[in-house]
Amino acid sequence: MSYGLNIRPEGTLDFLSLGALIHRLDPGIIPFRKASQCQIHVSGGEFNVAANLADCFRLQTGIATAMVDYPIGDLIAERVKAMGVKPFYKRFAHDGVTGPNMATVYSDRGLGVRAPVVFYNRSNEAAARLKPGDFDWNTIFSAGVRWFHSGGIFAALSETTPEVIIEGMQAAKASGAVVSFDLNFREKLWKVFGGGDRAVSVIERIVKNVDVLVGNEEDLQKGLGIAGPEVAAKSKLDPSAFFGMIDRVVQKHPQVKIVATTLREVHSTNRHSWGAVAWINGQTHVAPTCELDVLDRVGGGDGFAAGFFYGLLTGEPAEEAIKLGWAHGALLTTFPGDTTMATVEQVRAFAKGGSARIQR
Repeated sequence: MSYGLNIRPEGTLDFLSLGALIHRLDPGIIPFRKASQCQIHVSGGEFNVAANLADCFRLQTGIATAMVDYPIGDLIAERVKAMGVKPFYKRFAHDGVTGPNMATVYSDRGLGVRAPVVFYNRSNEAAARLKPGDFDWNTIFSAGVRWFHSGGIFAALSETTPEVIIEGMQAAKASGAVVSFDLNFREKLWKVFGGGDRAVSVIERIVKNVDVLVGNEEDLQKGLGIAGPEVAAKSKLDPSAFFGMIDRVVQKHPQVKIVATTLREVHSTNRHSWGAVAWINGQTHVAPTCELDVLDRVGGGDGFAAGFFYGLLTGEPAEEAIKLGWAHGALLTTFPGDTTMATVEQVRAFAKGGSARIQR
């Protein structure tokens, strides 16, 4: 199954991400202004996909990223190891005054009519200091990497991180790896470094190297500068708005073979309708819709990407690949934290219409 891609049949690494590692402080349903304790989750949009593919789907994955030599860095590195992801670290010393730091994200879960609140402290973040030349891509790719992935969050961190992405993507393409990019447009991050206009110009340079795009219609509009759909969608679950933009995406970036995204209708913080869609080499595919009882919504999109990429990497039919992504993303929202606690058997069962009946 080619999907218009040339996926290597084997490699030392099935999947390699480039991005920032962060730790998320989670007080549960308590707002931060009233919190007295927090759980610590290790995350990062690009890392999450690699972690999910390793832990749930049992693939060989890696992460190229920054690491700071201090206790928070040690905590994060321990979780990377526990998820089975091979690290390629550019290391930084911590001076105790100016950093650099491993970024912190704060995110309560909300409840019912009260939405989750997310804010950041990415001040003097080590990953933002990454620049071309920090990774020996020739050595990394010489062992064989099947798929290379990065995302818009990492691209937004500084003037140099987009250049690292482009450098890594060009090395990946030269080695024969498939290249993917999750647009993950975050206006709060981009406005620090030039705002929306710069975002479009930077992301356009990145996407010229990309085979597979992940992003919804808002990501396509704000990240790629693609005009919005002429006809408004009937609901958040209506794929027409997304599919209506694909011709413009492919006209601008004809090398892109796949564009995919999740669809989500939020009824309350803990009750969502969930779907997914993909355009794969000229064909459209729509996953089923299900109702989610959400424990923690953070990471659901990365969960979809991981399951979808797994289906592609293992040669599943296109309609099955998108269902695997849809199923894994749905399951991920039932766990605390940003990365998976599901098994591939659970994902496959749910993708085939499994139920929540007790397993004995």
